[in-house]
Amino acid sequence: MSKLTSPIFIVGAPRSGTTLLQYMLRSHPDISLPTGESHFFIPLLRSEKEYGDLRELTNIRRVLERMYQQSADFLDTDLHGITFDIEQLSVQIHKQQPTSMAQLISVLFTLNAIGDNARRWGDKTPYYVLHMKRLLEQFPGAQFIHLIRDGRDCALSMFQRKHDFRTYNTFFAAKYWEIYVEIGQTTGREIGPDNYHEIRYEDLLENPQTIMKGVCAFLNEEYSDSLVNFKKSGEAGKTPLLQQPIQKQNQTKWRKKMSASQIRTFERAVSATLRRCHYPVTTDAQALSLPTRAFWHLHNKAATHYYEWRYPR
Repeated sequence: MSKLTSPIFIVGAPRSGTTLLQYMLRSHPDISLPTGESHFFIPLLRSEKEYGDLRELTNIRRVLERMYQQSADFLDTDLHGITFDIEQLSVQIHKQQPTSMAQLISVLFTLNAIGDNARRWGDKTPYYVLHMKRLLEQFPGAQFIHLIRDGRDCALSMFQRKHDFRTYNTFFAAKYWEIYVEIGQTTGREIGPDNYHEIRYEDLLENPQTIMKGVCAFLNEEYSDSLVNFKKSGEAGKTPLLQQPIQKQNQTKWRKKMSASQIRTFERAVSATLRRCHYPVTTDAQALSLPTRAFWHLHNKAATHYYEWRYPR
């Protein structure tokens, strides 16, 4: 198997528009990106020692079985270059004699890229923004595209799936967003511009060609108009906006859909991060008191416990 170039990771806070970027970038003729989110890289890298010598067929099979237990939908429907047949893939991966979990994962995604007639593979799993250093250590030369969206719009979107994200008030949503953005930016400065590239969702909507040319320059890939005129999703289960051209108006929804109280709370919680990312702050944004912050943390914790008690897994 020929050695492909370094992998690409699309990362960011939840509901930041990473799926749009995923569909745009996977339209590049040389890049293979699954259409879902893997989620298994970090758990498998952490538990690598449990699987023993990964050159052995039995251990490779165990890893693939664990992948499937965690991410069956992704492996069944979002890998478009291969069929996730554990027995067949175990044999194919065994031939490459991987000596680490990262190598095993890379072989799997390489096989998928070859099936996609692409020479480079990538992955879009937003929470990997919290683990970029580990991924760079395991996948030398990996490149990360960090997509940042106005946190108030992220919050609105998170509230639509509040039980998934366990986000039950505006303050907690603000801090959730801030943690992802700050860790991403801090790590990005540490790993440097060859491995980290930051873009804003709003800029992608307003000037998609300019932004994607910058992305391609970062990746050292030729720009193609196919990135802007990307292949839309025809699947009902995918994000509805991906079945349409780029929607420039899909931004600043918070101005109309957030209450004045929500806007004030959000801005008081994370005004410095909003300003650093060049988003307007519309209130005095005085810092919230310690008792107020503690109250909102406890509120979110109580709401989470109630939901998990009411709907146990």
